[in-house]
Amino acid sequence: MTKSFVEVVGRGGFGIVYKGTLSDGHMVAVKVLKDSKGNGEDFTNEVASMSQTSHLNIVSLLGFCSEGSKRAIIYEFLENGSLDKFLSGKTTVKLDWMAVYGIALGVARGLEYLHHGCKRRIVHFDIKPHNVLLDETFCPKVSDFGLAKLCAKKESALSLMDTRQEVQ
Repeated sequence: MTKSFVEVVGRGGFGIVYKGTLSDGHMVAVKVLKDSKGNGEDFTNEVASMSQTSHLNIVSLLGFCSEGSKRAIIYEFLENGSLDKFLSGKTTVKLDWMAVYGIALGVARGLEYLHHGCKRRIVHFDIKPHNVLLDETFCPKVSDFGLAKLCAKKESALSLMDTRQEVQ
């Protein structure tokens, strides 16, 4: 699928993301998680969170695999990559104010869905430009749920002591 993990499209605290192609020709992003200490809580947390979502502004989980300490998560591939590359000037494409407004509105809609639209509330805890991906029409999708917390719908307060810190 990834042609022996040749094309890296992203790196994060939890692993490396590779570009892949399914047998039907669809492009995917394959996140290979670093060997995690303990019981693979980061992997379980991300799959559990993502499997409960379905929204235009949330990246789609397509599958996952776990064999021993090796774990991977398969997502839809988003052609324009992460928002940070547009904000930092690492691309020649310039976003006009209407595009920026549309991205901000899409991220807000995605977060509103996570907080109020899911069966279980999901708090992301790692919103940043690097974790906002853009499709071919610059539609934003919130990604990277490694630090997310699943909550009961009726919980109105969360303890920050329950969050995990990302290792850089």
